[in-house]
Amino acid sequence: MFYPVMTTPVLTPPAPSRLWTPQRVLVTRSAAERPHGQRVLARLEAAGVDAIELLAGDRLPSLRGRGDDDRAAFMAAKATMALVVPPPSKRKLQPIPPSADFRLDLAEGCPAHCQYCYLAGSLSGPPITRVWADLDEVLADLDGYVGHGAVTSGTAGRGHEGTTFEASCYTDPLALEHLTGGLARTVEHVGTHEWPGPVQLRATTKFDDVAGLLDLPHGGRTRLRFSVNAASVDRRFEGATATVPARLRALSAVAAAGYPVGVTIAPIMPVEGWQEQYGELLDGIAAAVPAGHDLTVECITHRFTPGSKETLLDWYPRTRLEMDEEQRTTKRGRFGSVKHVYPKQTMAELRGWFQREIDARLPDARLLYWT
Repeated sequence: MFYPVMTTPVLTPPAPSRLWTPQRVLVTRSAAERPHGQRVLARLEAAGVDAIELLAGDRLPSLRGRGDDDRAAFMAAKATMALVVPPPSKRKLQPIPPSADFRLDLAEGCPAHCQYCYLAGSLSGPPITRVWADLDEVLADLDGYVGHGAVTSGTAGRGHEGTTFEASCYTDPLALEHLTGGLARTVEHVGTHEWPGPVQLRATTKFDDVAGLLDLPHGGRTRLRFSVNAASVDRRFEGATATVPARLRALSAVAAAGYPVGVTIAPIMPVEGWQEQYGELLDGIAAAVPAGHDLTVECITHRFTPGSKETLLDWYPRTRLEMDEEQRTTKRGRFGSVKHVYPKQTMAELRGWFQREIDARLPDARLLYWT
């Protein structure tokens, strides 16, 4: 499958291919009192979302209805957005290697249905999309983190990026942007604030609703990245997202708007004909981004844990995603955690091919990491 893109970048992208409308919105009392919470409520109403419940307190109710099985409860959670104030522990930003110095969470959870979902096994409880209402306070605290990271700050390879903040560790912020406006507010703050040192905001997405970001005063301090994959992986495993061709058109638009951009090729899988499929993908990226533009590439191979496999099979019992421990190598973390990754020979073949082809087809791009 060839990935068509517009060869001449434009500032006005096509209408977005997918916009999520939650079937139910729960708003805690504390969230409704916050300025950002009030802005989100106004956007929800403007978007025609009418199933909004203002709660008397700060606890979310159970989503499991009488007689619901696990599948029904999962679907109810995936169709629900909660506007909440996170616990105080969430206010202290954590490092997020190999992507960035610090996680800057705008939300947790995602409305997409990717059958390899990275959040499976990482977030506890039902997969509700929780939007944080304390954005103004979080942005006001960021100065104290500048210059104190260890992933990019002060490093030889990526020190020029400054202190980096990753906004898409536990969510896809563009999937929610039409309802929250949180990503635009963060981009504008990062682009216009007087910082005590160089900074960069990073966000990645599988969606294409970029129109509201194109005219922002981003100051070149936000790198927008698009998660892309081989055609067969996109078709089989990435439900309720924009198609990869649509993401590449959005990539072209944000590059034309002056943003530094990136692609996250993930999760890489050695599917049938993978060299041809990923070759077409790289050619589509090359057509979307003008020569000489600031472009980064991040490569992440597919892996799973015992916990994520169990969760994913509960969520998507009919999935055809390969999660066979017998075909994998077990990798153990510092504290005994287990990940099942591709065998050494497969990883070497994948890595060698991607490094050669990225150099050949995207000569101006920087490969940030392979994992």
